[in-house]
Amino acid sequence: MHIVSKKHIKYAVVDAFTDRPFKGNPAAVCLLEAGHKKEEEWFLGIAREFNAPITCYLTRVLCDDDDNDDNCDECEYGNEFNPVFNIRWFTTVAEVDICGHATMAAAQFLFTSSLVKSNQIRFIGLSGSLTAKKCPARKSDQDMLDGSKILSNGIQGEEDNRCRDPEDFFIELDFPTTTLVECDPLEIPSIPQTLNGASVLNIKKTAAFGDLIIEVSSGQNVIDLKPNYDELKGWTGGRGVVFTGRALDGSGLDFISRLFSPNLGVDEDAVCGSAHCALAPYWSKKLGKSDFLAYMASPRGRVLDLHLDKEIQRLKIRGKAFVVMKGALLA
Repeated sequence: MHIVSKKHIKYAVVDAFTDRPFKGNPAAVCLLEAGHKKEEEWFLGIAREFNAPITCYLTRVLCDDDDNDDNCDECEYGNEFNPVFNIRWFTTVAEVDICGHATMAAAQFLFTSSLVKSNQIRFIGLSGSLTAKKCPARKSDQDMLDGSKILSNGIQGEEDNRCRDPEDFFIELDFPTTTLVECDPLEIPSIPQTLNGASVLNIKKTAAFGDLIIEVSSGQNVIDLKPNYDELKGWTGGRGVVFTGRALDGSGLDFISRLFSPNLGVDEDAVCGSAHCALAPYWSKKLGKSDFLAYMASPRGRVLDLHLDKEIQRLKIRGKAFVVMKGALLA
């Protein structure tokens, strides 16, 4: 039988916001050739095949100016010293406008595969220009990863040091913040089982994506949520429902959150970077600060290191990622 030769598409599966496998948030990353054109169903089909929370697709944007200096930092189209990639993000059911953990996963794949010769990558997606920067580890970073100094209120630290990523660098994402607006009470679904007795202090929604942001009375209430996905599917205004609460004093954390997106095929997002583009400004007003340690309390949850630049309304999200597997896709 004659087998038709197909082009190999490089891919990796990467766990983001962790320095070890099977923690944090997994994403599949596919590197496409320039000019690769497929229908949306093809992208969704690959995403379903990986069955990760997000599959992202990268296409290098190359400079077409023969006179351009390879070392030019201002090149609009990018080159190997100033890498620029188009990026698209898909769940198993839909394309999404932005995704933090998959962008971090994409940067980790590119940095560790010698596909770029720079410590910074620019991504262009539906939410505009995003950057990922390779940064040296700081003295306090390992405590942030382990949670060893923030054990309290049901948060579990990690004692197992096996299989850690030996490359000691962090990735800093630069994302736009998200504006919060008032939410019409008639829009809010009834979610008593999910709340599990927690008191609601405030409800907002994101202007850009329609995510519902619900503040409950404490971070422990967030940890104790009992998600009823039939209830949560009642929110059809955006990507999902974010619950957040202030962390216990002395825990080393600022706030705790969980995100549920059953309408997008992701029942609970393990660690969501983009949700913090709304959460950081929200908590900045309440706590009067711009630097945060935020914990996502999913079963694979991790800590996010955040810095909010209020003047330009950008958020820096710092973390690590671990490449779990690499291969070639025939499709």
